[in-house]
Amino acid sequence: MNAQTQHARNGRLHLALLALPLLALLLLIPMTALAHGVSARDAGYVANVRGAHFWPFLYLGAKHMVTGYDHLLYLAGVVFLLQRLKDVAIYATLFALGHSITLLGAVMAGWHANTYLVDAVIGLSVVYKGFENIGGWRKLHWKLDARAAVLGFGLVHGLGLATKLQDLSLSRNGLLPNLVAFNVGVEVGQVLALTVIVLLFALWRRTAGFPRAIYPANLALICAGFVLFGLQLSGWLMGAS
Repeated sequence: MNAQTQHARNGRLHLALLALPLLALLLLIPMTALAHGVSARDAGYVANVRGAHFWPFLYLGAKHMVTGYDHLLYLAGVVFLLQRLKDVAIYATLFALGHSITLLGAVMAGWHANTYLVDAVIGLSVVYKGFENIGGWRKLHWKLDARAAVLGFGLVHGLGLATKLQDLSLSRNGLLPNLVAFNVGVEVGQVLALTVIVLLFALWRRTAGFPRAIYPANLALICAGFVLFGLQLSGWLMGAS
């Protein structure tokens, strides 16, 4: 066996090993997507609470972000190719600004949106970012500023957070401080999640196989986004029937 043949086999083995966790991710997404939301215990607490309760709502916000697989997949796509912490901070701030605006604004204004449809668009945001990471939009000669896209999708993700809260029939007594606390919790959860994601990507980039993994990894991200989109769209269709 010559060196070239051995190198080719090693490359195929590397991609096969990479495919295993990605395949596991795709198999888990239907279950995790259905589980994504507010637990019955948390929902019961929120439904009965009156007045301002900063720490419980901060905890709920952080918990919702770190267990929100759609948000985490999108954030993973956003930072996938970012190598400077400055850039990570800029994009994270834009995303946080976007979802803070719609989270606070929609709940306070009583603006209701269909949960399934909003979450379907969130799934498409994952597709968009994965496709962008492999240069798909560039090849189609269609360009949207990456920062503007992150801000725009942040608005959608915030609306998704708002729909979850609105389903809980929040008391108007202490609503604003509780919303602020929840939003602060979301930001805390985002920082925690991003810290782990960025560290993992930093370690991954040090391996020789990372450049070869960019395409299949983002292809898996695209597939995951379509799975999320399909699940939410089917939920909307079944609810409308």
